Amino acid sequence: MSEPAAEAALAEFIRQRTGARRASVLEFQRLSGGAIQDNHALTLSLEGGSNPGRLEVVVRSDAPSRIESSLDRAQEFHVLAAAFEAGVTVPRPLWLCTDTSVSGQVFSVMNRMPGSASPARLLRGAIDPQQARALTRRLGTELARLHTIRPPHADLDFLPVPGDSPARQRLRTYREALARIPDSHPVLEWALNWLEDHVPASSSLALCHCDFRTGNYMVRDGRLTAVLDWEFAAWSDPYEDLGWLCSRSWRFGVPEKEVGGLGDKQDLYAGYTEHSGTAVDPDKVLYWEIMAMVRWAIIAMQQAQRHLSGEQRSLELALTGRMLPEIEFDLLRQVCDMENDDARSAPRP
Repeated sequence: MSEPAAEAALAEFIRQRTGARRASVLEFQRLSGGAIQDNHALTLSLEGGSNPGRLEVVVRSDAPSRIESSLDRAQEFHVLAAAFEAGVTVPRPLWLCTDTSVSGQVFSVMNRMPGSASPARLLRGAIDPQQARALTRRLGTELARLHTIRPPHADLDFLPVPGDSPARQRLRTYREALARIPDSHPVLEWALNWLEDHVPASSSLALCHCDFRTGNYMVRDGRLTAVLDWEFAAWSDPYEDLGWLCSRSWRFGVPEKEVGGLGDKQDLYAGYTEHSGTAVDPDKVLYWEIMAMVRWAIIAMQQAQRHLSGEQRSLELALTGRMLPEIEFDLLRQVCDMENDDARSAPRP
């Protein structure tokens, strides 16, 4: 469907849902980011109905190709709704359309939130140190709120409940994914073996975002306005989210700030513990940081394959695949640092 036709179809869809007499399009443009989904900003002027006046929304639909671990739009919509009900700071989910005759594909509509998700803007002067500390603590609170959602959950019955520990299930999944990628990758094989040998005791299952990081939350004037991009959500160990956020891969050139290039772990942990009542085990976070780097390396190669296969020609996807050597270097460095720390702390004979 052409962009003008999609614009008109979406405006009519929302007009019907709100009962407005008329829906005039003021803005319709593709948003930056979203390598796995397509996001468009849509601004309407509605006459009458349940939402008269200006309405600013985001319309989210599938990109031309997808990676296998991504939820579809209907599933993601229900996850977003569950997070919203639990008090997580997310855009309000408004409507889901599974009728592909409307715009040519399934799509969801949510409120458009103010702020920026740009790591470059956030980590290079947009907020002061005091705001960064408060925001880091707030991220811990947000994860604690999310992790209050536990299986079984009637609206999330499409999410499989792990039959084994989440860590061991992840390791099987990543080995299978790695086997489907051309060429050998000895660093990743070595890291998977290390993870297999050091699996920690599991925590209680919870709903995890599984991509909670700088770049996937929005900030305005130093305050969190929305957590975005829920397409990887799953039942898992809550430490998966903590480890992903703290992974070296998501510090965006500010390696000394272990929480997404933004802040320090003690502030993140304080926010999490204050809301959850559960102390954070730093060693488990470190384990899941290594798991995060393995996962990101595999995703990077999968993204590159989307480009190389011709499914979706994209410079962004191609460049993502070129990140692999950096991820492998970070993996080797972190595991070696941990092993050295263990050796120094071991009792002497």
